[in-house]
Amino acid sequence: MAHINLPPNLPGIIGPLTLRPETTKPLSEFTEILMKGANSLSMGERELIGTYVSSLNDCFFCENAHGALAQHYLQCDLSLIDEVKKDFQSTAISDKLKALLVIAGSVQRGGKNVTADQVEKAKNLGATDLEIHDTVLIAAAFCMFNRYVDGLDTWTPKDKEFYSNRVAQRVKEGYRLPDTGH
Repeated sequence: MAHINLPPNLPGIIGPLTLRPETTKPLSEFTEILMKGANSLSMGERELIGTYVSSLNDCFFCENAHGALAQHYLQCDLSLIDEVKKDFQSTAISDKLKALLVIAGSVQRGGKNVTADQVEKAKNLGATDLEIHDTVLIAAAFCMFNRYVDGLDTWTPKDKEFYSNRVAQRVKEGYRLPDTGH
């Protein structure tokens, strides 16, 4: 049960977002632009960054919701998503994405953990300034969202199929919160 009174049956971040509509709109618009807007990083890569950070933060809801989206956009098996969370350096993703995940992991520990060497390596592997910027912003945003979800102890379905079954709806709706009547 959540730490505060939230609408029932609204999982993860959706419940608390309905509590403050005046913050929901800008947060939703921000996330829509960051995760789905024009970018040389694919939506799948951005979702994978969010999934990885969420796994480091042990946020089951975000890790699985965004992992399912990453799987959808990357058109891969769930085993790849699980491998990335466990040891991305030994997975079949690009070296550039591996370098960006190093940066994302550093942000998760604290922004000052990102080093010039990490950024230089990512650039040498083809990462643009925008891609590095957005990696840092995605990692920071997911740290905030993970803490929002877990700090309120929101309802988090433990069945991983719950998340994969909602992918089509999430892809269609994006990050704009549907009208829940709350």
